[in-house]
Amino acid sequence: MVSGDVPHLMPAYSEQEIIAGCRKKDRALQEHLYRAYYSPLLKVCARYARSMEDAEQLLNDGFLKVFTQVENFKNAGSFAGWMQRIMVNTCLDYLRNTALKEEMIMHVNSIPAEESNLSVSNEAIENMDFREMVKVIQLLPVMTRTVFNLFVFDGYNHKEISKQLDISEGTSHWHVHQARNMLQKKIMKTEQQKVTYEAKRI
Repeated sequence: MVSGDVPHLMPAYSEQEIIAGCRKKDRALQEHLYRAYYSPLLKVCARYARSMEDAEQLLNDGFLKVFTQVENFKNAGSFAGWMQRIMVNTCLDYLRNTALKEEMIMHVNSIPAEESNLSVSNEAIENMDFREMVKVIQLLPVMTRTVFNLFVFDGYNHKEISKQLDISEGTSHWHVHQARNMLQKKIMKTEQQKVTYEAKRI
């Protein structure tokens, strides 16, 4: 497909024009949609994938589903949100068939303290530089990373996650707790390394 760089002088189309064009398989409007949403939807895929190469492939697979399933969009909610759900489901299908399968048998009995008591907030994570954030998140175990992405970034609650991944709600809570603890340690280590580096430069 095309590059992810959005041209500065792209023609302006309304969302309804784009949707109508994609339903008619208009290649120009499909390309317009791909270019317009390349960056934000690649970020969704990168949070789940093991590498940026995998993320690119997932993005293209997801867009193929968008173009072939656009008739199913019923104007309930935003079109961008509908596409994001397709990308997330594409990523989950990929994980179920690869590394996640091995972790599906995990059983965790302990339920952590309330997430609000933990020191790494959603806002702190979302404010990180994207590439830095992805680099840290990709170091998490596959199941923990998947649950954390669904809960923090993609708006799923623990009941929905338990159904999607065939785990208990308590296990879903545990993975979010684990992810926050691991991210806290990694973020602190990164900050310490930055301080050390700056001190050496002085």
